[in-house]
Amino acid sequence: MNFWRSLVGKLWVTIICLVAVVLITLGLFLLPYIDSNFANSGAIKRLFMYTCMIGFSLTTFFALFLFTKITQPMQQVIEAANNIRRGEYGTRLTLRTSDEIGQLATSFNHMAEELEENIRSLNHEKGHLSSVLRSMTDAVITFDIEGQIILTNPHGQKLLEAWGDLEQDLEEDSDAEQDLHVGAAGAVPLPLRPLFFSTLSQGGDQRSNVHVRQGVWSVHMAPLYSEGNLRGAVAVLRDVTEEVRLEKMLRDFVANVSHEIRTPLSMMQGYSEALLDGMASSPEESSELVQVIHDESLRMGRLVKDLLDLARMEAGHTDMNKTQVDMDELLERIYRKFSVRAKERDIILELHKTESALLLKSADVDKLEQVLTNLLDNAFRHTPADKHISIITGSAVLEGRRYLEIAIRDEGAGIHPEDLPFIFERFYKADKARVRGESGGTGLGLAIVKNIVESHHGQIFATSKLGEGTTFTLRLPVEKQ
Repeated sequence: MNFWRSLVGKLWVTIICLVAVVLITLGLFLLPYIDSNFANSGAIKRLFMYTCMIGFSLTTFFALFLFTKITQPMQQVIEAANNIRRGEYGTRLTLRTSDEIGQLATSFNHMAEELEENIRSLNHEKGHLSSVLRSMTDAVITFDIEGQIILTNPHGQKLLEAWGDLEQDLEEDSDAEQDLHVGAAGAVPLPLRPLFFSTLSQGGDQRSNVHVRQGVWSVHMAPLYSEGNLRGAVAVLRDVTEEVRLEKMLRDFVANVSHEIRTPLSMMQGYSEALLDGMASSPEESSELVQVIHDESLRMGRLVKDLLDLARMEAGHTDMNKTQVDMDELLERIYRKFSVRAKERDIILELHKTESALLLKSADVDKLEQVLTNLLDNAFRHTPADKHISIITGSAVLEGRRYLEIAIRDEGAGIHPEDLPFIFERFYKADKARVRGESGGTGLGLAIVKNIVESHHGQIFATSKLGEGTTFTLRLPVEKQ
C-alpha cells in the first residue's frame, strides 16, 4: 500500500498506463493491416505480444530500481526527521552516495548536529538560570501581560502559597487605572497589583515597600519585552521586616537615650546656674544644690556604663570568667545584702531553697550576682511596705538537660499583659504603676539581665497579674554547655 502511494509507485503506474495506451493504439491500427498484408500474421502478433511483455517487464524493473535508489533513502530521511521531532537529537543518517540524496543526507546530519548543539546550549543555560533562581534568597515571580504566573523560584512559590489566602477583592474606592486593569490582574497577588499596573502603564522599573500582615517586603518590578513589545513583568521581593524593625529600634533607641540624658543634663545645668547666680542663701542650700548635681552626674554615669555594657554584650565581646558556682553561697550573700534594705522599707524578704545542692558547673558568679541584684532592685522599687519579696529555688529537666530555676516574686502593682512581652527591651516603660521612682534606674537593667542569662545558655521570663505582683523566673543550665 505504501509503495502505490510513493512517488515511484505513481510514476510506475503512469509509465505502464502510457505504454499500454501506446500499444493498444498501435494494435488497433496495425492488427487489420497485418491480417490483410502478411501471410504469417500469427507470428507477427506473437512478436507484438512478446514486445508488450518485455516493455511491461522493463517498466517494472525500472520502478523497482527507482524504489531502491530513491524511495528507501527518502524513507530513512523521513524517519530520521520524525526522530528529531520526538526529541532524539542524536539521530544521524548513514547514507553515503554522491547524488542529490547523498547531499541531502549530509546537509541533514549537519543540521542535526547544529540543532543538538543549540538544544544542549539552551538546556545548559536553562539549568544555569534554574540554579541561580534556586540559590537566590529573594523571591522571584514572573508574570505575563495578562497577570498569569510564568516562572517562580522556590522562595517565590512559598511566598505565593503564603499569600494565597489574602483578600482578593479590590477596594471599592480603587482608582480608575486599577479598575481598567482589574480583568488583566490574573494571578497577581493583591499586594503586588498596584505595582504591576504601574509597570504595565509606565513601562519602567518600579520600587516599593509592601506591608503584608506583620511583614514588610521590598519589591522591585521590571517590565519584560519581546521584540520591542511589552509581554509581562518580573518581580523580585526581599523580606526587609527585620531591617525595618531594626531601623525603628535604632530610632527609638536614639530618642530614648536623648530623653534619658536630657533630664539630668537639664537639672545639672539649672542647679549649676543657680549656684553661679548666687541663689543659694546659705551653705546648706549650696550643699543641697551640689548634692543634686552630684546625684544626676552619677545617674548619667550609670546610664553610660549600662549602655556600654549592653553594647558589648550584644556584640559578643562580653568577658565571661566561667567556673563552678555554688548558688547556695551566692543566694545567701544576695539575701544578706538586701535584708538591710528590706528592714528600712518594711518589706518582708524571704529565701526558700531546696535541700539539694545548688551547683552550676560553668557560670560567671559576678554576672549572676549582677542579674539577681538587678531583679531584686527592680522588685524593691515597685513593692510597697508590709509586702513580701521571695527568692525561690527549684530544678527542672527540659529536653534531657537539667536546669536550676530561681524565681524572684514580689507583691507589687503588677504589669499589664500588653506590656509584659516588651519589658526586656531597652528603655521600655510599662504601665504607669511601674514607672521608675525618683532614685530610678537607667531603663536598661532588664535588657542587661536578659543578655547575661542568654550568654549562659539560659532562659528568663516573667509572669504578672495586676494588683498581685510579678514573678521573674531564671533557668540556668547545671551542666557545662
